[in-house]
Amino acid sequence: MTAEAATPHRSPLAQQMGRFRRNRLAMASVVVLVLIVLACFLGPMAFPFTGEDADFDYISAPIDFSSPHLFGTDDFGRDLLVRVLEGGQVSLTIGFVGALVAGVIGVIYGAVAGYVGGRIDGLMMRMVEVLYGFPYVFLVILLNILFGGGNFALFLAIIFTLWLTPAVIVRAQAQTLARREFVEAARAGGMTGTKIVVQHIVPNTASLVIVYGSLLVPEVILSESFLSFLGIGIKEPQASWGNLIQAGTAQLETDPRLLLLPGTLLAVVLFSLNFIADGLRDAFDPNER
Repeated sequence: MTAEAATPHRSPLAQQMGRFRRNRLAMASVVVLVLIVLACFLGPMAFPFTGEDADFDYISAPIDFSSPHLFGTDDFGRDLLVRVLEGGQVSLTIGFVGALVAGVIGVIYGAVAGYVGGRIDGLMMRMVEVLYGFPYVFLVILLNILFGGGNFALFLAIIFTLWLTPAVIVRAQAQTLARREFVEAARAGGMTGTKIVVQHIVPNTASLVIVYGSLLVPEVILSESFLSFLGIGIKEPQASWGNLIQAGTAQLETDPRLLLLPGTLLAVVLFSLNFIADGLRDAFDPNER
């Protein structure tokens, strides 16, 4: 008899999270991700300077753990480690907050379309298909121009382009749920469509949303880094992992350190998030129950 069979009183969510906790690779990834997040948001406080402060006594200083700049400085005398940690704050904030906002928009949009059905559903999904037809980078550039550029414009542009897939996924699930007995009973009992969507449709897509949301976070982080790398994202002097990697690429032959530190942190975060997503997918897989 399995542990889950021996404890039938446990809710399905508790059983799923129990399976996730038994996934050693996923749990190790959680620990690594938490440590990197803490380092990015708390680490800069340990230094008496910011990532934008120039130290003209240490221009292009190499790695030296006995100096004030442990991992050296860039061409402007700015501490590389602090800039990478502050850049992580920007990339991680955009990643997690952007994924949350895009996920919420997509879930609500898809749940409404799937529940209502008919002509309204057709019109709503045609709009999604039209937006899918635009090249991603072109759409982001266009939205950046419309919103006037800047970090907020980049944030809105990323959200605007990444809510589409959650909407399509949740809409398919909502169509199935709309025909279930408990929804029919709620409708017969006089519950309004809004309450049915909020109280029945959305909560019953939670497993699907959690799994896909874990995939959306690295997608948003990678999108911000890619756009900043192209020069249409976060602008100097503010740092993000994307523009730090872009600056490091330009000096790869003369100073690979400028690329390796932000590139390594970005790669570790993306790998950790993907391992966590795999663990969640396995934990919520109906075939594992």
